[in-house]
Amino acid sequence: MAAESIFPGMGVSASGLRAERYRLEVIAQNIANAHTTKGPGGQPYRRQVVQFEAALEGALAERDGAPPRGVTVSGVVDDPTPFNEVFQPGHPDANEAGYVLMPNVNLPFEMVDMATSTRSYEANLAALKAFRRMGESALGIGGPS
Repeated sequence: MAAESIFPGMGVSASGLRAERYRLEVIAQNIANAHTTKGPGGQPYRRQVVQFEAALEGALAERDGAPPRGVTVSGVVDDPTPFNEVFQPGHPDANEAGYVLMPNVNLPFEMVDMATSTRSYEANLAALKAFRRMGESALGIGGPS
């Protein structure tokens, strides 16, 4: 018998850990490329956003109205906000007017996203630790005194 059949919440929390870890990796990539003015196709780096969706257990779960069994990363998409124009006439990528197209990465927003993702990761980890303690207590109930 799998631990997830006894404590289904463990699977939900584990999926949350995986999804938030991936989100943190994408946020770190955004921060690392906040000043990358030349990317693929000669355009500045475009901010990436992780999209989540509810994970259902089995194909029949959706039809039967079963509750979600966690979260999965459904994809990573480009943020459609426009690039920032900064006046830097000495920059090698400046246009004739002296403006440089900069990535659409907003560092304060990225830091807020990082803090939110970190807190969600910590909450899922705390839930997993609680499930483990409950399992250990349950095993200790029937053991020798």
